[in-house]
Amino acid sequence: MAYIHNGKTLQPDRAFTINGVQYPRNWLQLSTQEEKNALGITWQDDPVRADDRYYWDGDVNNPKMLDDRLEVDENGDPLWEKVLDNSDPENPVMVDSNVQMKTLGLKSTWIAQVKQTAGGILAATDWYVTRNTEKGTAVPADVTAKRDAVRAECDRLEAAITAVTTVEELITTVNSQNWGD
Repeated sequence: MAYIHNGKTLQPDRAFTINGVQYPRNWLQLSTQEEKNALGITWQDDPVRADDRYYWDGDVNNPKMLDDRLEVDENGDPLWEKVLDNSDPENPVMVDSNVQMKTLGLKSTWIAQVKQTAGGILAATDWYVTRNTEKGTAVPADVTAKRDAVRAECDRLEAAITAVTTVEELITTVNSQNWGD
């Protein structure tokens, strides 16, 4: 956010000159908007930066990849994950595995995040399930209902994320998370 004159940013608390007239360093703070307008000084907001979780370099015109991509070389041949071959302990080497390299897209990343969130919420009440298994003590109905709701929300989000076709749809879906209290 800055004041601009003829494409040049005017620094706050710094004197400046327009048409041969020097203005003191506090003029921008003390002057009215009408006085600024008369000199052609305008206010310019900083550009809105797109969310880096979904866009490269905060550029809404440069969205990250939605779907996973199997990696290939410049000839279109698959790139394979490397594994350590220890068949000769004196000379271990890295060799191709039978698993093709994959770059995860936003969908996979967000599904993993949703599952991690659900797991974290469920972990707080896992002891009820353990106690039930070990001692036969019933899990309270409200705890069972909450756990069922968390699993249902996780399933709903996973299905919704899988179905999106644009980054904008993904953002809307991710922002619709409702884990309850």
